[in-house]
Formats: sequence, structure tokens, C-alpha cells
Amino acid sequence: MPTTMFLRHCWAALLVILVAAPALAADHAVVLMYHRFGEDDVPLTNIRLEQFEAHLDHLEAEGYSVLPLATVLDALANGKPLPEKAISITADDAYLSVMTEAWPRLKARGWPMTLFVATDPVDQGLRRYLSWDQLRQLRDEGMAIGAHTASHGHITFMDPETARADIARGMERLQTELDQSPDVLAYPFGEYSLRLRKLVADMGLRAAFGQHSGAVGPDRDRFDLPRFAMNERYGEILRFRTAVSTRPLPVRDATPTETQLETGTRPTFAFRLDGGISPEGVTCYHSTGSGAVALNIEGDRIAFEAPAPLPPGRSRFNCTLPDGAGGWYWFGRQFVTPGGKD
Repeated sequence: MPTTMFLRHCWAALLVILVAAPALAADHAVVLMYHRFGEDDVPLTNIRLEQFEAHLDHLEAEGYSVLPLATVLDALANGKPLPEKAISITADDAYLSVMTEAWPRLKARGWPMTLFVATDPVDQGLRRYLSWDQLRQLRDEGMAIGAHTASHGHITFMDPETARADIARGMERLQTELDQSPDVLAYPFGEYSLRLRKLVADMGLRAAFGQHSGAVGPDRDRFDLPRFAMNERYGEILRFRTAVSTRPLPVRDATPTETQLETGTRPTFAFRLDGGISPEGVTCYHSTGSGAVALNIEGDRIAFEAPAPLPPGRSRFNCTLPDGAGGWYWFGRQFVTPGGKD
């Protein structure tokens, strides 16, 4: 075969390999959190069906890999690669609309879901909640089940033994009714503290999720994992596209290390950037303010003060940076103070 023709064959073969190759391996994923689907009278915890369908259409059109949550956690724990566009879908509380609205749409696409179940409302047969028979059906159809305590209370403010008992009671009910003992917890309201994180780890769970924004990556504490919360207000397609295109902002030495703070304090938040990323271009927002906060940058360290004293309940900050490829680096934290409401 002439040399020129041989080279053409080689280039053609190489092109086929490159086109057929999967996306570059990644070490991160985005986890989405929902509650209710199509229950428009409760907009704070609901996603409208047209919003949810737009989310799923975007994931499919843009070639995202929707993975079981366990697959993502296994990869992070063992240093295994993930697809470049890895997504997991979760829902909290066990509302009936998970079964009637969300699950049929996910099943039609062959996509998995994890449901974090708070067991007391199921035991009480509360309206709009799934029954144990329905949960067994979902389990048999492939839905993964996670722990969400028994009472769905503010366990951060419970004494340690009460909090432990609440978590354990929920897991025991799941074992009794579903023959499953989950190893992953979602904190009710996304609230946690250093003490609660240690308690959950000591109970033998492998991971726990909050409700602060950001992507999960290899350097994030397994008991401080973020999820992007979706509801009517924060579920519009532009925000969704931004959320699923994020990767973890590599940080270390984040302070304060405690996420349970005192009401009325005005803390200074700080962290250092890793991975050679410049702090220039980082923008941070805090929920007590109306715009970006002023940053104090010294080398790789970023610090900023809460714009106002922390109110009762939950507050959070988000720091973002364009990743140069059309997506965003993202680091978010949630804090909780006494006196908040559900």
C-alpha cells in the first residue's frame, strides 16, 4: 500500500476512535434535589411539571449521564472516573407525587432516582405521602431509598442521644418495611453541625447530604455533601442549566468550620483556593445581602463578612468562578442558627 494511502487509513481509523470515545473522565458530579412534583399549591417545595420536563429534556439533549447516587459515591470514594457530565437525581420526604409524576417520567428515559424517606409521615398515613405498599413498589421497580430520619425534625438542635435515636428509628423502619438499611442520609432542612456530622459518621453511614449548592467532588467531606435544590422559584431553565454545568471550586481551610452559629452574629467567612486557581474573578453572595459581597483577597485566601447579622434559621453563601469552558466552579455552604421556622 502506498505510503500516502496508508497514512490516510491510519488517520481515518484514529478519527473513528476519537469520535466513538466517551467524554473525558471527570472526578465530580452534580446532585439534584426535589421534593414535590406538580403540587402547585406548595411552591416552596414544588417543581411545576413543565419545569421538570424541561429539566429532563435539557439533560437528554446535552448528553448528561444520569447515574445512581451509589455509583457517584462509589467513584468518589475509590478514585474512579465519572463521565464528564454526571448527574444524580434525588427527592426528599416521600411525597406521593414522586410516584405519580416524577418516577414515570424518569422510568420512560431509563433514569434512576434516590428517595430520602422520612418515616413518621408514612407511618401516620399523612395525606399526599406515599404508603409503605407504594414505597415497596417503587423499591421493586428500582428506586433507591435513603434515610431522612423518622421525625424530619431539627436534629441539629437535639441533644446527641435524641438525634441518634431519631436517625436510628427511621433506619429501623426502613429495614422493617422495605428490607433495606440505607447507608446514606439527607439532613432534614439541610441542617447539620460538626457534632451531627460526627454522630452520623459514628453510626456507620457512608455519606450525608445537605441542601447547600455545589457539585460533589473528591475533596468534599462525605458528611457535608451539597445538592442543588429545585423548586418553582429556583427551577427555571436558565438556573437549571447553570446548576448542572458546575464543578467543585477546589477549596481548603474553610472557616468557620462549625455550621451551627449563634443568631445575631456577623461572622467572617474564609477559605483558600487549591489547584492553582486564581482568586481573581471569584464572586461571592450571602443570603443576608442583595448582591455580591466585598472580598478581602490575600494570596490564595478569600475572606468576606456577612452583610448583616445572621437571622434565626438557615442562611448560606455561594461563591462562583467561570471555569473557562462555559460552566462554573461553585462552592456553597449553609449555616443554621436557633429560632428558625420550617
